[in-house]
Amino acid sequence: MEAVALNPGRLVAAAVIGLVLLLVLIIKFKVQAMVAILIGAIAIGLLAGMPYEQIVTAVNDGIGNTLKGIALLVGLGSMFGAILEVSGGAQTLAVTMVKRFGDQKAAWALGITGLVIAMPVFFDAGLIILIPLAFSLAKRTKRSSLFYAIPLLAGLAVGHAFIPPTPGPILVANMLNVDLGWVIGIGIFCGIFAMIVAGPVWGSICGKKYMVPVPEHVANQADMDESKLPGFWTIVGIILIPLVLIILDSVAGVVPAMESLRPIVGFLGEPFVALLIATVVAMVILGVKHGYTMPELEKIMTKSLEPTGLILLVTACGGVLRYMLQYSGLGDIIGQAVSSANLPIVVVAFVVAALVRICVGSATVAMTMAAGIIAAMPEIAGLSPLYLACTTAAVAGGATVCSHFNDSGFWLVKSLVGMDEKTTLKTWTIMETLVGGTGFLVALIISFFA
Repeated sequence: MEAVALNPGRLVAAAVIGLVLLLVLIIKFKVQAMVAILIGAIAIGLLAGMPYEQIVTAVNDGIGNTLKGIALLVGLGSMFGAILEVSGGAQTLAVTMVKRFGDQKAAWALGITGLVIAMPVFFDAGLIILIPLAFSLAKRTKRSSLFYAIPLLAGLAVGHAFIPPTPGPILVANMLNVDLGWVIGIGIFCGIFAMIVAGPVWGSICGKKYMVPVPEHVANQADMDESKLPGFWTIVGIILIPLVLIILDSVAGVVPAMESLRPIVGFLGEPFVALLIATVVAMVILGVKHGYTMPELEKIMTKSLEPTGLILLVTACGGVLRYMLQYSGLGDIIGQAVSSANLPIVVVAFVVAALVRICVGSATVAMTMAAGIIAAMPEIAGLSPLYLACTTAAVAGGATVCSHFNDSGFWLVKSLVGMDEKTTLKTWTIMETLVGGTGFLVALIISFFA
């Protein structure tokens, strides 16, 4: 649908009022994010003077076009992560990595493990599963728990924000219409640098500056029967299945020698097919062969879908915001403003996501709003896949920085690690800002070559 010709001044005012209304509803009145985004989007349409029929069309198109790109991926990813979690696969990775790196370099092992685990497993689940190992190491080496907890948290934050099949980058990639293979490649590259800076490096500084003792009630849970855990390479292989298939599809599109394989590689590399294959393999190897019956697996996988409803609905309403901005013509105005300001779209993406993140707290809402605003800009259609992948990473970086009192992750980390609010701000908040900022800077540098 073509954008309607509306008065630019009224359109900008409508967008500002609508977005402020959205933020006030979430921050001041604690309205559920999905409802707040939907109200804000409709308010923009009404205030801008869009025809009622077009407002309804924007809502329907936003929900339909957004969900058709990510619904299967979020659902399959949740089930895949749940099987990995209950089978002990996450513990296998952590325990093996720590043993191979040794106590002195265990912080690096925890950072890498956190990064890998957070791709298929939700951040809070990964943290609860792996934090006992960080406490166990801190107790054995008589160091501050932050020495090991910060690298683990950094790895989890990076995997959660930058690398599919975690929902955030999938929804941004879907809104910007960029191939997931590029997003995975750029996400891994940006994520590695972000994990190093915010993990082992910042963790070492925090561990020396703040002596946070191991909470006794958690440390006592650190022992685990390693004999019952699945094999290390089995877990690595299963996690790599969807990533390798998706990346192969992208490579086949640019390598002439793989032309004959493109149909089959294209099918297997379709994100939902790749994730479905990985989920079925996990069901068999980590589920049935690990002692779970099919009814037990069905319950585990069904329960894992409970949090996906909220993610999908918030994301869908973000799609409504995107289409409302696009159909009203605000995307053209934003594009012209960016062009006249000579700011790279990667920078705009990071700044918008960071501002929403600071105001609202939710990384998902920040990614959704930023991606919607950027996707409405007409310049997006002419950008290369590499640049769009960098833009996706920039949105992820902006949506990660400055976690504070309005972020549920802030309170989860504070409670689990056993810190007061001041120490959490000085450690966790800075760590999140380092993760987002470093990932963004790497993406910005890469974008210069796109």
